[in-house]
Amino acid sequence: MKLGIVGLPNVGKSTLFNAITKAGAEAANYPFCTIEPNVGVVPVPDHRLDVLSAMVHPEKITPAVIEFLDIAGLVRGASKGEGLGNKFLANIREVDAICHVVRCFADGDVVHVEGDVDPIRDIETVNLELILADLEWMERRIDRVRKLTKGGDRSRHAELEFLERIQHTLSEGLPARSIEIAEEEKPYLQDLFLLSLKPVLYVANVAEDEVVTGSLLADKVRAYAEAEGSDVVVASARIEEEIAMLDEESRALFLAELGIGESGLDRIVRAGYHLLGLISYLTAGPKEVRAWTIERGMRAPQAAGKIHSDFERGFIRAEVVAYEDLIACGSQAAAREKGLVRSEGKEYVVKDGDVVLFRFNV
Repeated sequence: MKLGIVGLPNVGKSTLFNAITKAGAEAANYPFCTIEPNVGVVPVPDHRLDVLSAMVHPEKITPAVIEFLDIAGLVRGASKGEGLGNKFLANIREVDAICHVVRCFADGDVVHVEGDVDPIRDIETVNLELILADLEWMERRIDRVRKLTKGGDRSRHAELEFLERIQHTLSEGLPARSIEIAEEEKPYLQDLFLLSLKPVLYVANVAEDEVVTGSLLADKVRAYAEAEGSDVVVASARIEEEIAMLDEESRALFLAELGIGESGLDRIVRAGYHLLGLISYLTAGPKEVRAWTIERGMRAPQAAGKIHSDFERGFIRAEVVAYEDLIACGSQAAAREKGLVRSEGKEYVVKDGDVVLFRFNV
């Protein structure tokens, strides 16, 4: 999973990126300090791996990972090349989802590119630039498809109608993700690469003393996100920066003192999984305990293919036990004795937390 951290300049993007990846991207008090997208790979927090490790004592533990891209700050007019607009838009095309950091704190020492703090205006500035870029892209695509229909290719009429419906939505200032798309229309999206079609997770970046209580500005972001069907996480990039410097024990104490159960990173990861419809299944053996990220609803052979293409090609069956059942039994052998290890075939839909052993033959 690849999340692109975006937003206006000086909203806390790079501070948040530094905190969650410990990659040290420059966080300076001026626009465009991040010229190339900084990339960081972050392990997905999953306590189940530690519990399984204590049970089977593997040589190593391998968590699932998320890739974060810290993308240059966008300004009004980016779709026409203002600021680092073209670079910004090209980098967004590479990600699976957008992590949109919105400034919800007042600080006279940190310059705001628009002059004052207004999270809804900031959100709409970024969204509008993505929509305008998509409109320009759509005009070229529609012209090409229209020429094919005029040339006698009648199979392209349905595609043309679909593209024109997207264009109409965009021209009304609405993102492409607001459109209901029928199953038979999904193939038309394969090479569209629309920026405003990407799912969005809003991160309301609040002051340190508002991370527990929240704020009126963060409430506005939450209401906006709910209205468009997006997710929102309230966090303080400054606090996340402090958390990132602590060891596991000190981190737990710090979070308890603050009165929050988990870090912003944990909540961003969970929201990102939900946003993209992702789950993790687990494998556990003497060599490795590992989490594998798959799409919700994926069947066993395709899930096996995440480990190796041979597993999918030569799939025979999957031996599956629910994580909770395995932990309750204390071992794979005990779970098998109680009949909790099931043999599943090609039609089995893998569930979050399934502990799986694939049988295959190539």
